[in-house]
Amino acid sequence: MNVEAKSCANSLTVKTSHVLPPDANSYGTLFGGKLMAHIDDVAAIAAVRHARKNVVTASMDSLDFIAPVKVGDSICIEAFVTWTHNTSMEVFVKAVTEDLITGERMVCTTAFLTFVAVDEDGRPIPVPQVYPETEHEIMLHEGAAARADYRRERRKESKDMAKEFGTDFPWQK
Repeated sequence: MNVEAKSCANSLTVKTSHVLPPDANSYGTLFGGKLMAHIDDVAAIAAVRHARKNVVTASMDSLDFIAPVKVGDSICIEAFVTWTHNTSMEVFVKAVTEDLITGERMVCTTAFLTFVAVDEDGRPIPVPQVYPETEHEIMLHEGAAARADYRRERRKESKDMAKEFGTDFPWQK
């Protein structure tokens, strides 16, 4: 299957949401899990836009919450595909919080997610290559292979840990 390569910008996806009280913890800031759900949602749309196939989330790199997102703020999530490898895609995500009254904006987190394109039976299928055009896209693209190697090693460690601990709780042995 020879599919024409696509630019990073081709997959750009942006979503802005208002942070309301049900989205927040007792400190009046957005639940971390809610932010993670926003990130996964927007990144998945970017991956589908690139592949034009169904996708599944394979990994989400660590998230560091750099700035709080408060009730009444908006949260803007931007995502695009930075790199591809056979059936997988790396997606870069940036989340920006905005105080809607003052206009102050801050990056609250960045992340990389990996998605795999799948067919109707859930089997991995090839994706088009991606090419960078801007300075930032080139920087992200050039570092992607090293990040993929790191993820492979981390995934192996996770599998080893799962095997070691199994499904039983320690007091059940």
